Amino acid sequence: MDYRVESKNEKPWSKDAARPSLRQKLAKFSRMMDDDNQETFKNVSQKPGLQIWTINNMQMVPVPAQGFGNFFEGDCYIVLYISQSKGSGQSADIHYWIGNSSSQDEQGAAAIYVTQLDEHLGGTPVQHRETQGNESALFRGYFKNGLIYKKGGVASGFHHVDPNVYNVLRLLHVKGRKHVTAAEVEVSWNSFNNGDIFLLDMGKAIVQWNGPQSNRREKLKAVLLAQDIRDRERGGRAQIGVVEGGAERDSPELMKVMAAVLGQRSGQLKEAVPDDEPDQVQNANVRLYQVFENSGNLVVQEVATQPLTQDLLHSSDCYIADQGGSSVMVWKGKHASKLERQEALNRALGYIKAKKYPPSTSVDVMSEGGESAMFKHLFKSWRDKEQTQGLGATYNVGKIAKVDQVKFDVMELHARPELAAQQRMVDDASGDVKVWRIENLELAEVNPSTYGQFYGGDCYLVLYTYQISNQQQYILYMWQGRHATQDEITACAFQAVNVDNKYKGAPVQVRVIMGKEPRHFLAIFKGKFIIFEGGTGRPGVVNPDRGPRLFQVRGTNELNTKATEVPARASSLNSNDVFVLQTDHVCNLWYGKGCSGDERVMGRTMSEALSKQDKQVVMEGQEPAEFWVALGGKAPYACDKRLQREEPPHSPRLFECSNQTGCFRMTEVDDYAQSDLDEDDVMLLDTWEEIFLWVGNSANQYEMKEAWNSAQDYLRTHPAGRDPDTPIVSVKQGYEPPTFTGWFSAWDPHKWSDLSNSFFNKSPGGGGGYRAPGGPAGSPTPSNPESPSTQRAQALSPSSGGMYLDPEVLINKSPSELPQGVDPSRREDHLSDAAFENLLGTTRPDFKRLPKWRQSDLKKKAGLF
Repeated sequence: MDYRVESKNEKPWSKDAARPSLRQKLAKFSRMMDDDNQETFKNVSQKPGLQIWTINNMQMVPVPAQGFGNFFEGDCYIVLYISQSKGSGQSADIHYWIGNSSSQDEQGAAAIYVTQLDEHLGGTPVQHRETQGNESALFRGYFKNGLIYKKGGVASGFHHVDPNVYNVLRLLHVKGRKHVTAAEVEVSWNSFNNGDIFLLDMGKAIVQWNGPQSNRREKLKAVLLAQDIRDRERGGRAQIGVVEGGAERDSPELMKVMAAVLGQRSGQLKEAVPDDEPDQVQNANVRLYQVFENSGNLVVQEVATQPLTQDLLHSSDCYIADQGGSSVMVWKGKHASKLERQEALNRALGYIKAKKYPPSTSVDVMSEGGESAMFKHLFKSWRDKEQTQGLGATYNVGKIAKVDQVKFDVMELHARPELAAQQRMVDDASGDVKVWRIENLELAEVNPSTYGQFYGGDCYLVLYTYQISNQQQYILYMWQGRHATQDEITACAFQAVNVDNKYKGAPVQVRVIMGKEPRHFLAIFKGKFIIFEGGTGRPGVVNPDRGPRLFQVRGTNELNTKATEVPARASSLNSNDVFVLQTDHVCNLWYGKGCSGDERVMGRTMSEALSKQDKQVVMEGQEPAEFWVALGGKAPYACDKRLQREEPPHSPRLFECSNQTGCFRMTEVDDYAQSDLDEDDVMLLDTWEEIFLWVGNSANQYEMKEAWNSAQDYLRTHPAGRDPDTPIVSVKQGYEPPTFTGWFSAWDPHKWSDLSNSFFNKSPGGGGGYRAPGGPAGSPTPSNPESPSTQRAQALSPSSGGMYLDPEVLINKSPSELPQGVDPSRREDHLSDAAFENLLGTTRPDFKRLPKWRQSDLKKKAGLF
């Protein structure tokens, strides 16, 4: 079906179709930009990092670094983020942010600037349209401490920010857990509610009021935002205090400060307001459209629906991928005309209008060769040009990964977790193995002589034990046979919990569906992994005589080989593989014409494990009559050239799974790092071949259950038509294997042991409230001792609340000798900045950048360890 909208000269951002003056103005502005491109962007840096401009009088005006994260609601902004890839290349993202109160002129100018900036940078950046309150996770991720929405526009004098000015009085309403936003609201108790956090910013003093129903993660994020305001806007010269809304009596001094500004509170506060974020539900309804001009009209013509394939995209055209209205992505072919490329963003906006999607719909524009990970995930397969051969290939029958012959160096895998992650191998599979079968819903040990023999009517638990740095590590595989009963599958999961508890939660749990075994699982059975289609391996149980049995053998070495029972008929054969045909009298070893010498060697090894009978080698094309009789007669089978479909490496994606907002949500985390793993939640890491569920120590049972269900739904509804039986790996905080940690650019194994509640140390003097570490030792000397801001700051000074302790009570003291509330491992947090630098010889920010061993060494020398 075709969708036609107004002519291409009609700007989609126009609210009034009959405004030729606006159209003419923007058209003239666009022509002017074409002529003055180099001059406009001469100060744009192409070094990695963040750059921001606001639109002021139709001009791009740079925003100073201390203003990053502050957005005026009456303005539009352009945000450029350049990142350095792990290789030698760079990638860039250009966002244009639209404030709710911004003018049509500013919106139009911002869109034109974005298009021109994209061309200036070679056409490779991905363009994103952001609207206030609906920013993408990628955009919010640039501002780790949160976004602040400010009333007014650039005329308010934002570009004149002076860190020495304290004449400020505002109330910020803080929302969000992973990505924080703070909006200026009326300075009144009427703005408060029981579920959110509010910052009362008074220049020299900032009071954080935590709603009784707010959670720990939200409080931590709000403290980081308060510290950011102090450090960037006040030059570090402001005091921060925290009031718990459910225990205001514990902070009498801070409550006096709030009352002096807000007045005495009367009546009850409003109830918690639910977050207005939409549920992050994956939309499997993906449609691809070709976009072109026809007689001055924009024509949008459907090309295909999911699952999409890369060959649908032609370099000479532009396309729109519509993910059910939740996001719209535009792809620009490298041979498309310059006009088509420049109009891509406008066409996306025109398409949104034609489809009557909300104005806040996410829009991304990208060029061929610069596709985002999100875009690639919409396609069943994706191959970047000049991409090297992957780790293995998946064949047309059975989808059994063929891994290159690699001599694994276990020490290298441990030293380079990124290699372990890519190879999906935690080690060289030389660890200890123990196997149980589910019998009568209980665990029964399997005879080691039959390790590797798995029956489709059974369920098994396989415990693998290995060592890293002389520490025992565990992987618990739960293998589910295709013909096992539901009771057995349930018992398998239940018994896995018991084994996990026996080892104090240390094992990494991996669900394995019959026929979908991960690489490491195959490797631990040393080339003798056999799947029997039905029956059971229980001792004493006689399986029915099935007559001749045919096994397909795939693999080139003992790390990647398995034999799978297939129907004993000729149509099951494949010229590219080795098959073992077992009859009452003989064991035939059939070699297809396309199999390699290594595959033949592994086929013979597997035949020895399957049968003690004499082996008869049968070459394809030289089969005796008895061979075809055993298979029920000769019949056509796959005998073309080897059909390989290389599984391309997709970029990993991380999702937060949480019900802390009242309902269960999955939210994607862009540009993720270890610090994004929230110990209060369950995180889902999609590496394409595997799904990891990382369970934080404080995650609740409901989240763990829903995360498991959501992982299965995620695979089932994935727009690329993912295999629903993809292995799901459960990883507990503190027990992460290298196959998990290797997907993170930097991993600190000691991070969790260092997570003391450093942001919320009670004031030792009992003056109420909390303190935020890293601030000054005292209030700055006021120019006017009687000013209101001075009085507020004095109420938060160390003398009234005892925020910092005398170093003598901290140095060389045993834990029992320390004042109440002092964490022995974080004594330095109770030092003033001056005492901190004097004792440790470095500033607090520089100290935090040091490696953990260096921090510990300095603390020992200072007597703070």
